[in-house]
Amino acid sequence: MSKVFIDTNILIYSIDFSDPVKQKKARELLARSVLQDKPVISTQVINEFYVVATKKLNADPVIIKNIIHNYSNMEIVQTDLQLIESAIDISIISCISYWDSLIIAAADKALCECIFSEDLNPGQNYRGVVVKNPFA
Repeated sequence: MSKVFIDTNILIYSIDFSDPVKQKKARELLARSVLQDKPVISTQVINEFYVVATKKLNADPVIIKNIIHNYSNMEIVQTDLQLIESAIDISIISCISYWDSLIIAAADKALCECIFSEDLNPGQNYRGVVVKNPFA
């Protein structure tokens, strides 16, 4: 089983009824990742998911908390000083945002093969981790 990093936007689309096509693709990706791969997320992803789901999608915070509780089945990369310093290096070297770099650093730390994200450049390879856009 290979490890795959799931970015926040995939989790958001999985509960967003405003775009049924992306919602279906996100749900299929998550189901496939759980069955065939080892999905990985980070504390950053969990925090972003909660804020976007409750503020932009106006979802019930209690329901979102219950969804987040189910993420305990995934590997969760903790944001620590080492990860922050790695993200800063990635940001400087790759000329990308710090927040995107923190996602890459977490995927790298967990030894993921790829990052599923709509926000990063598909096909781009960062430290051996390849970005894949499941909606492209």
